[in-house]
Amino acid sequence: MTTLQNRPNTALLVIDVQQGVVEGAHQRDVVVTNVGSLVEKARQEQVPVVWIQHSDEGLVRGSDAWRIVPELTPGDAEPLVEKNYGDSFEDTTLESVLSERSVGRLVVVGAQTDGCVRATLHGALVRGYDATLVSDAHTTEDMTAWGAPSPEQVIAHTNLYWAYQTAPGRSAGTVETKEVDFAAAS
Repeated sequence: MTTLQNRPNTALLVIDVQQGVVEGAHQRDVVVTNVGSLVEKARQEQVPVVWIQHSDEGLVRGSDAWRIVPELTPGDAEPLVEKNYGDSFEDTTLESVLSERSVGRLVVVGAQTDGCVRATLHGALVRGYDATLVSDAHTTEDMTAWGAPSPEQVIAHTNLYWAYQTAPGRSAGTVETKEVDFAAAS
């Protein structure tokens, strides 16, 4: 149902599952395991896996904190898109990477829920993509000291509101890891 012409394919978008991003994140190990199982499923089904890697003054390119977590290894043929902003499309090669693979539907996982994941979901939807959030494969850190809700509440709220997002000719929604179907529309 994407509004992008001749883009029938789906891709798994793995956002910022980097050591310094998920270190100490809510249910880190469960989320990384779920992401890993989806990466393997996508590879088995020959669905493109696109890795997103953030860098800024707190995540210096090449540092240990910047690296993808050791439990996950991008494949040699899998694109890695580097970014400096929350929305993975903003000032990156992501659109061309997806266009080259005829992708119009994204299955989104990663971190942080209330930052880069949410910004990318909205960025995808407004650019014409269908965007499905895997409800148990994204996480965030505890920001309650700065007035934010607990990580559990942030994740639950994001899952709730993304389940009901709509836009003309596009679909959004959530699905659990065990129910991800790369061939189906959301």
